[in-house]
Amino acid sequence: MLGLPSMSGAALSRRQAALGLLAAAMSGSLVACSEPEEEILPYVNQPEGLIPGVPQRYATALPLNGYGRGVVCTAFEGRPVKIEGNALHPASLGATDAFAEAELMQLYDPDRLRSPRRDGRPASWEVFLAELLPRLDPARGGEGLRLLTGPLTSPTLLRLIGALRERFPRMGWHTHAPIDEENARRGAELAFGRPLDLLPVLDRAEVVLCLDADPLGPGPDQIRHGRGFAAQRQARAGAARFGRLYALEPAISLTGANADHHLLARPEEFRDLAAWLAAELGAPLPRPELPEDRRRILRAVAADLAAHAGAALVLAGEALAPELHALAHWLNARLAAPVEAVAPVQGAAAPLRELVAAMRAGQVETLLILGANPAYDAPADLGFAEALRQVPFAACHGLHLDETAAACRWALPAPHALEEWGDLRARDGSAAIVQPLIRPLYGTRSAPALLGLLLGQLDLSAHEAVRATWRGDRTPEEFEAWWRRAVHDGLVPESAAPRLALPVPRLPELPPAPRQEGMVLLLRPDASTWDGSFANNAWLQECPQPLTRQVWGHAARLAPEEAARHGLTAGQVVRLEIDGRSLEVTTLLDPGVAPGVVALTLGHGRSRAGALGTGLGADAYRLRRSDALWVLPGLRLAPTGRHEPPILAQQEQQLEGEARDLLPLVTLDAALRDHEPSPQHRIDQPSLYPDFRYDAQAWAMVIDTTLCIGCNACVIACQAENNIPVIGPEEVARGRDMHWLRIDTYVQEAGGTLRPGFQPVPCMHCEQAPCEPVCPVAASVHDHEGLNVQVYNRCIGTRFCQSNCPYKVRRFNFYGYADGQEYGNRGAPVVAAQHNPEVTVRARGVMEKCTYCVQRISAARRQAEKEDRPIGPEEVVTACQAACPTRAIRFGDLSRPESDPARLRREPHHYALLGELGTRPRTTYLQRVRNPNPALEGGGA
Repeated sequence: MLGLPSMSGAALSRRQAALGLLAAAMSGSLVACSEPEEEILPYVNQPEGLIPGVPQRYATALPLNGYGRGVVCTAFEGRPVKIEGNALHPASLGATDAFAEAELMQLYDPDRLRSPRRDGRPASWEVFLAELLPRLDPARGGEGLRLLTGPLTSPTLLRLIGALRERFPRMGWHTHAPIDEENARRGAELAFGRPLDLLPVLDRAEVVLCLDADPLGPGPDQIRHGRGFAAQRQARAGAARFGRLYALEPAISLTGANADHHLLARPEEFRDLAAWLAAELGAPLPRPELPEDRRRILRAVAADLAAHAGAALVLAGEALAPELHALAHWLNARLAAPVEAVAPVQGAAAPLRELVAAMRAGQVETLLILGANPAYDAPADLGFAEALRQVPFAACHGLHLDETAAACRWALPAPHALEEWGDLRARDGSAAIVQPLIRPLYGTRSAPALLGLLLGQLDLSAHEAVRATWRGDRTPEEFEAWWRRAVHDGLVPESAAPRLALPVPRLPELPPAPRQEGMVLLLRPDASTWDGSFANNAWLQECPQPLTRQVWGHAARLAPEEAARHGLTAGQVVRLEIDGRSLEVTTLLDPGVAPGVVALTLGHGRSRAGALGTGLGADAYRLRRSDALWVLPGLRLAPTGRHEPPILAQQEQQLEGEARDLLPLVTLDAALRDHEPSPQHRIDQPSLYPDFRYDAQAWAMVIDTTLCIGCNACVIACQAENNIPVIGPEEVARGRDMHWLRIDTYVQEAGGTLRPGFQPVPCMHCEQAPCEPVCPVAASVHDHEGLNVQVYNRCIGTRFCQSNCPYKVRRFNFYGYADGQEYGNRGAPVVAAQHNPEVTVRARGVMEKCTYCVQRISAARRQAEKEDRPIGPEEVVTACQAACPTRAIRFGDLSRPESDPARLRREPHHYALLGELGTRPRTTYLQRVRNPNPALEGGGA
């Protein structure tokens, strides 16, 4: 693999430079892209396949919560600069999510652990080995030796751990995942007699009921579920079907925001709601007493599910009790739901609580922690950090000097997934080879290498370990051909877990309904930090969170009427108290939260996240209990008297009336009815401007707002592709923003309640652009393909174009955000290694905006000219389009009738945003379509 020039004092040798190796992993030294001390010579023999300035693309996989998502990473001369989905991989299907896009900032994070540290001081791997190896006496059989890992699906790591347990039969292996699936697994065991992973097939489900489940929300399955959801929501003329989605939940999620019918319910209601529904569908259960409005909704939902047997699906969320998961399995069997079952692909190990008990009992002498941070994210009642102090020798292996690494004797730097070989399985068992795209930036060692030390293999490399896992009984020739194909495709062929035939599920015995009085705290994963592992990621922290549009932190969400009952106002800091533990966090009023519920996300309040993430928000793990991971009753609120308003990228959400014009919401029947768009939505408004003659491609974009689930993948993809800087919370609080693409959230009336909707807004590329005639230096101009082009070296910063833009999509560099006045540690040289060389890094004082990824258009044009052919109909794919898991964004040549934009513009529910202004935008939309149940429409559901 090619790497980067050295940034450290240790210079590269002339032989390495002459071969074009731009990186070298030296002990304790940083490798990135500042000038080395020694002059770099041109290539003597250019590396095979490397053409300077021409990108190379490699298939690999990235982990989230242990599961792999296949990606294709673009690198320029050894520098990874962009991540996109691998169309061959079943977990990505060619798309990405926000976490996958932001992995580049994890790779180039200046706060990564660079070398081993002993008791907080720099040390060496040799010293670590000198201390570790004498503690590994095979004669003791591993007594006193414990291994703690995060969730694992890697076949190689699982194989090495299996070999390690054979060598040390008394060794204990434990796993810890702050966002786990314990309730779902126990529910499957109650229903089927064994733990299973159930895979809903959403593209075959015409009616879906989510009981506090969020399949469209952040997580390792978001891309797959988003694609399945979109397959059933194609509001097109001649479409065979259009699915219906119901969501019952205590706080609105992305799934709830996209549902046709939504009901807010307190957590303790779900036992009775699920039991009543099951009884309605034939389960021999007593019907609980429910209010009439609940019975009316459940009666309609049950009838809809039964009418679509074979294509109806019930999903239960992780916060529900295992018995309710088992009941959902019974319902799905009753409905012949489209669900597949596989054996769990994550390795099974002892839980964290057993390790804590052993540490307190003095039974742990040597502890190795791989990829876990329980000192921060373990339930507070376990007291992991206190128990860790009793371990004589503890070593933590990870990307950062986090809370757990700081509490151990040894902190060991781990390579990023883009720096080292490995393998990962997806939820369905499909395996992918993880290949490095860059040499390790720091003095790291891989997890297989560390396990090799325990096995007595002091020189085991990750590459050798992975190859040994997959070699099998193939001959060397057969294996090499197989290996090259698996690495090239990013998917191990025929590696998916076999689908299991499900027995008839047992009807569970439901526990009594909980009678909870007072307030309830609801915990959820965070869309920006996940479980806290992305807390130092500047791209994710500055990306407005779905629904709330909050950046750089989080807030406790509660209903406005609940806030009024406690005398609270928006932005007031409140103390949350449960079981003698408390934390302080700012408040955000949200009508999408049930009364009596406070919703708070995990992953904030870090004490050792890094320069950017430390101290942001409140640590919700301090209130978490091992027996109540997601719902904590007995919450008390106490105002502190302080006022710290959350930083919102969108200060006000447009409500019904204004939203009806900006994001039209129509029913399915109205969308498919052949009708003329309303006058304000027409594109061909009369104009005094002369028509522009286009003699080449006419680039255009159409965004289907029905399919936009608000996941933010497009926002981060645009930022990565176009070198968009991070400006920091202070600048955002001033109302400034640098994202070229934003997702506006509108709250509208739907079925009697106010519901959110999402609208991605890039530059409209108006044919009659208001920004162009007001620029005194002709920096904003129109090209022959219909693009509104910004010429950076002409711009003098008058901002007239920004004032004249009705869509407010132009961004002004008030400071040198990427040129000498970077926020926080963003000025570190290693951060510049991510910059896409095909896009200008803008300086202070110029206007910038979406360009339709003109660099990709130019690359396709050059390739077509070289091959003497026209540009293909789907050859140009913008960064936002490539990222979108639901394919809501379509781009192409409007002059070709068969192109996606031309085809979608002929749909009856096509419209132009602010079309009455006569700007004739090239970016247009399809109206947001919902499919209400006629039995519920207008009845408040």
